[in-house]
Amino acid sequence: MASHKEARSLWEIAVLSFLHEEPMHPYEMQRLLRERHKDELLALKRGSLYHAINRLKDESLIEAIATAREGRRPERTTYRILPEGEEELVRWLRDRISVPRHEPSDFVASISFLVYLAPADAAAQLEARAALLEQEIAGRDAEMKGAAGRVGRINLIESEYLNAVRKAELRWIRGVTGEIRAGRFDWSLKKILEGVRAARRKASARATARKERSP
Repeated sequence: MASHKEARSLWEIAVLSFLHEEPMHPYEMQRLLRERHKDELLALKRGSLYHAINRLKDESLIEAIATAREGRRPERTTYRILPEGEEELVRWLRDRISVPRHEPSDFVASISFLVYLAPADAAAQLEARAALLEQEIAGRDAEMKGAAGRVGRINLIESEYLNAVRKAELRWIRGVTGEIRAGRFDWSLKKILEGVRAARRKASARATARKERSP
């Protein structure tokens, strides 16, 4: 069984969650992922799903209970969750939800290099991102409103969170872009590099002077 310190992939937690509902085969899991819009969070790659299933099976958290074939379709293996799997599901969810973690973001990594764009160019790219965020937020809002009559809020909680995060990002981008356009936030890569090089030359000169003074 996996160590309590071992991080689980979202694929594994998805498998355990579905099997907590009832025994099912991987094709049914894929259908539920699409039906419940979990494909926004998980790339629907069959290999990733089967890798998660095999790992959970090897750890004796789930087990195969039947294999059947319908017509010319490939064989389908049905799995069920074991008591150890139920415990792991609850432990994993408690840990992942209660403890904040640094989760790498392509956007955060990219803006750390924003200095390599001229301010006007950076503002233009941020404005383009803001326009796409507005579209994404509006689309998700419409989807949630359409689904609200069919499912409860708990079934849409991840979409609600995603939109809250996107709206916060949009507010931040608009603020930064406004500062750049107004000239309150400006930078010059040339001047920054000149300062860095000058500091290096001074540090090198001090190190050389210390060596010359030492016996």
